[in-house]
Amino acid sequence: MTVPRTLVVTNDFPPRQGGIESYVAATLARMPAKSVVVYARGQEGDTAYDATLPFPVVRHPRGIVLPEPTVARRAAQVARSEGCEAVWFAAAAPLGLLAPELRRRAGVARAVATTHGHEVWWARIPGARDVLRRIGDAVDVLTCLGPYTKRAIAPALSPAALARVRRLSPAVDATVFRPGCGGDAVRHRYGLQGRPVVVCVSRLVPRKGQDTLIAAWPFVRLAVPDAALLLVGGGRDFDRLERMVVERGLEGSVVLTGAVPAEELPAHYDAGDVFAMPCRSRRAGLEVEGLGMVYLEAAATGLPVIAGDSGGAPEAVQDRVTGYVVPGRSLQQTTTRVLELLQDAERGRRMGELGRAWVQDQWSWDATAQRLGALLAGEDVPA
Repeated sequence: MTVPRTLVVTNDFPPRQGGIESYVAATLARMPAKSVVVYARGQEGDTAYDATLPFPVVRHPRGIVLPEPTVARRAAQVARSEGCEAVWFAAAAPLGLLAPELRRRAGVARAVATTHGHEVWWARIPGARDVLRRIGDAVDVLTCLGPYTKRAIAPALSPAALARVRRLSPAVDATVFRPGCGGDAVRHRYGLQGRPVVVCVSRLVPRKGQDTLIAAWPFVRLAVPDAALLLVGGGRDFDRLERMVVERGLEGSVVLTGAVPAEELPAHYDAGDVFAMPCRSRRAGLEVEGLGMVYLEAAATGLPVIAGDSGGAPEAVQDRVTGYVVPGRSLQQTTTRVLELLQDAERGRRMGELGRAWVQDQWSWDATAQRLGALLAGEDVPA
């Protein structure tokens, strides 16, 4: 397979951190460097970051990239000058609207657009739903994270566009996220040596369910008095969660780390014995988990996983094999499963081993990059 020279149009690109940014960067790192040209939003620190890459990056001078005439002209100019035959919209909505202009102005022959969690609510909101339908009709392939996101966006798409939807899953680098990748040092940093630790790595926002874990912690401590909860990440919910800890007298038992550099995240997973993020859907299903990369990263690190039942999160766990899926709003079931894994270390160890094997077998970045290359080349790829 020869991957065509491809213009990648995206707002989600490092050095900014985030789930989509990691997805895009990891996929492109495994594509042939000569096949990639990136057109991305400008941001602080981008010059130094771009200098480390083996392919050219053109930054939009006014920050966020939108499907408007100035962007269409500039992106088309880049595509023409770089000889691009294909375009990948790394987040379909709304940038996929640029596809017709790139075909007309730059002769781009093939357009692929990738949906993530946020297109789920686009599919449910009048106006936004029409935009998503236009994107589906404008591109050759619309990709989805998995079965849930495909079902969720399906009502917004024309029958022809739905027939062209293909799965393009995120993945995990199991050589980076692995048992023994630095957890002891993290435990020492936070004074958690010798204690059973439940870890949650995620943005601190209400949907992720860190508040459920804090509410469960007094009950966990009744059965496992020395258990510790390590909440890793920053976000708008930090102050509220910190108040919950103080109000319940959990200082010393619950640690909020704040934001952590991306390169330190594997070690923070490795500091745990159990991973838990009981995510829940909010706002009548407009806020959902598209998949949940953190569950796969935790499994790759050898941890048993407790996931909430929001959106596509259950697709990142083999329920009762690599961990458990719980109702995201259930304090009782979250507490029960946490205690089950803390009190039966052998069960947790077995689940962690099975989870790591599953990630290595089914969630490879090399496979994702190869599949994207095939889609860009116009090959017949199974749905």
